[in-house]
Amino acid sequence: MIPMKYKVKLNGKIYEVEVEKGNAELLSEYDAISAPVAAPAAPAVAAAPAAAAAPAPAASGNATKSPLPGVVVAVKKNVGDKVKAGEVVMLIEAMKMENEITATKDGTLVAVLAPKGTQVQVGSALFEIA
Repeated sequence: MIPMKYKVKLNGKIYEVEVEKGNAELLSEYDAISAPVAAPAAPAVAAAPAAAAAPAPAASGNATKSPLPGVVVAVKKNVGDKVKAGEVVMLIEAMKMENEITATKDGTLVAVLAPKGTQVQVGSALFEIA
């Protein structure tokens, strides 16, 4: 069984724990308001805001919108690629699950409005197909 890692907020503190076969191990503990006591496990977290700060291209009214909040973890097609309705264009991670975002119609991908690493909300413009 693969160990699972969780962050639990309890009484103003955040506890990072790893659980495997009913055994739990405390990895780190820190106040919810202040910085973590232990160094974060993934330094890529610091790089994500920089990627999100890049300005996104303007969306027209016919852009495919995000059905859920999350982070774009992969863009499977490039601008200029032909796509068919139902074909996977990108993946959004939400709650530790990768969700496929598919083309809603046949056409050509003309713009990727949410590149890899972008934090999206419900209704955020993701890509355009013409």
